[in-house]
Amino acid sequence: MSALTWAAADSWTMTRRELAHWARQPGQLIVGLVFPVMLLLVFGHLIGGGRGVDGAYIDFLVPGMLALTMAFGLESTMLAVTQDLNKGVIDRFRAMPMADGAVLVGRSVADMLQSAVGLAVLLAVGYAVGWRPGGGAGALLATAGLLLLLRLAMLWVGIQLAMVAGRPELVQAVQILVWPVGFLSNAFAAPVSMPGWLAAAVEWNPVSATATAVRELVGSPGAVAAAGDSWAAQHAGALAVAWPLLLLAVFFPLAVGRFRRLSR
Repeated sequence: MSALTWAAADSWTMTRRELAHWARQPGQLIVGLVFPVMLLLVFGHLIGGGRGVDGAYIDFLVPGMLALTMAFGLESTMLAVTQDLNKGVIDRFRAMPMADGAVLVGRSVADMLQSAVGLAVLLAVGYAVGWRPGGGAGALLATAGLLLLLRLAMLWVGIQLAMVAGRPELVQAVQILVWPVGFLSNAFAAPVSMPGWLAAAVEWNPVSATATAVRELVGSPGAVAAAGDSWAAQHAGALAVAWPLLLLAVFFPLAVGRFRRLSR
């Protein structure tokens, strides 16, 4: 068996372990699916918004919520990693002929499966409240690909933060470091309605790049116009790919390397 096949088999075993946890304790999974739906309904129909947006706000909001959901909800994975580190589970895995990082990869695959389900639920709710994406099946597949790529990158950022935190009680503190990435974005409001310095920070945000790219893919004319005319806004598609790849290139080896050092 090659090293790659061995690592993939070990990672899938760890993925099945996480899925078994969800089957026994589905509450956390349900909360993770319901919370983004609540945010969409609150901002779309109760609070409202749309500063700087021409046309229906729902066309602007749904892509933003899809991108924001991919950046948030990392705490379950972060907690699972720190709990494994502190319960002695990792010590038992260390005694087995297991590929380095298989525990982390298995956890990330399980999270990605949950994210895919959550994405499908949020798309369905968006359609139910009046959002009508254009571009056909190809655009929706490309949208899903960009969103899940962002999720994968943010997930490994969260895993690295969890490894640094080391203990479950510190997860709440370190996960706050992820919040600015979500809230300082164009998920809810257009950069053209913001002060110049804030608009620049928002436009270069990875979540903003993905949200804008999704709006372009699904053909939301008013939402696309609200993105602005800066270089970042005009090249959102390229940034929506480049940002996650850069984050993965940095945080994946950091997390696996830290786990390997802990395993010695």
